[in-house]
Amino acid sequence: MKLFARHLGSAHARPVLIMHGLFGSSDNWMRIGKALGEKYSVYLLDLRNHGNSPHSETHTYPAMTEDVREFLNDHGIDQATLIGHSMGGKVAMLLAQQYPHKVQKLVVVDVAPKVYSTAFFEQLLSALLSLDLSRLRSRQDADAQLASRIPNSVIRNFLLKNLARDEEGRFYWRANLPVLYRSLREIGDTIPEGEPFTGPTLFIRGGNSPYIQPEDEPLLRSRFPTAEIVTIPGAGHWVHYEAPEAFLRVVENFLESRVPGASE
Repeated sequence: MKLFARHLGSAHARPVLIMHGLFGSSDNWMRIGKALGEKYSVYLLDLRNHGNSPHSETHTYPAMTEDVREFLNDHGIDQATLIGHSMGGKVAMLLAQQYPHKVQKLVVVDVAPKVYSTAFFEQLLSALLSLDLSRLRSRQDADAQLASRIPNSVIRNFLLKNLARDEEGRFYWRANLPVLYRSLREIGDTIPEGEPFTGPTLFIRGGNSPYIQPEDEPLLRSRFPTAEIVTIPGAGHWVHYEAPEAFLRVVENFLESRVPGASE
């Protein structure tokens, strides 16, 4: 599948691929992408069934991983740093394990290679799918209709970034909500086991997020033996959105550190 991507920075700099989480898109990472684009060649990807990338009836981690591998090959990128959040973090981990020669460094944001409950996301998807788009007059109308089922305005605003209008002014969802709903079990599932990825790896967790627990550390190190684990205090699951400056400092320090054995 040919993924949509936004490119920031010089094409001649070291490539960095950023992959969003469920319901996200490349738009959510523009602030981080612009900052990293001052030193790196940054590609903000839309994963399948999200943003401006094609829709598919299949939404599994192996399929998404192959999409990203195809993107790297199509763009002549021999090796890149991968940054992935949540669902995108699982894609990044799987690609690093299956194609380690393609990955210079790995940054995984607030997710571990384990099974997660998807009950909360099921509630969100059910609310979004209940909207009658043909009756919507404005984005504010959609927000008002969702308020009773999704009381958190920050989450509603994030989800409604998926709502778009066609040339005739009709609303539609950029994300393939029916397929995502049917694929929730796969999205919450762990990734297939593979050979440990021994390249430089950084896990970033939000201090207020339950996604990476202290008891997960042995699992992380069994699959990623060189892993550093950094906690950003006060941040929840959307670390890059809730604490962008602290997130950038951590990522930039990691990207600027020298890869063992690499030549200048």
